[in-house]
Amino acid sequence: MNLILFGPPAAGKGTQAKRLVEQRGMVQLSTGDMLRAAIASGSDLGLKVKDVLARGDLVTDEIVIALIEARLPEAEAAGGAIFDGFPRTVAQAEALDAMLERRGARIDAVVRLKVDDAALTERIATRFADQGRPDDNPETFRDRLAVYNRQTAPLLPYYESQGKLTEVDGMGSIDQVAAAIDAVLG
Repeated sequence: MNLILFGPPAAGKGTQAKRLVEQRGMVQLSTGDMLRAAIASGSDLGLKVKDVLARGDLVTDEIVIALIEARLPEAEAAGGAIFDGFPRTVAQAEALDAMLERRGARIDAVVRLKVDDAALTERIATRFADQGRPDDNPETFRDRLAVYNRQTAPLLPYYESQGKLTEVDGMGSIDQVAAAIDAVLG
């Protein structure tokens, strides 16, 4: 099964993906984690990514798609992937569909975590204070949230037209959100 967890930064996608990895053995393909690993590596790619994220922008489709494609064999061996933070644009969604189709696979479900932007901003400020992740700076986060809302809004009708989109209230407790996702996945 290939699943997309859809929602803005700090909506809880990573938390829910980790739970699904533990319970279902799927592989979490988190672009955020992959990008942070690239930054930590100090590579040229990592430095480029660091600069883009510091501005609150999104990295190019080419970079993100290459990172995802490199991890697909691992996900296939595990029986499926949880896409966390990808796709973010219709172009990325189309590239993902094409990548999976070449491999005889597809996206089975898209779960959108519906959340409140003001609550997210509060959540991110707490996470920044607790974990100190540079991409969680509250000011940068507001820019990331605006970019997310502007660039990813077209994904809703894209997946809805395919009959794959289900919305879940992402403002509940971790357990409430998990139960709603489990109900979607069966």
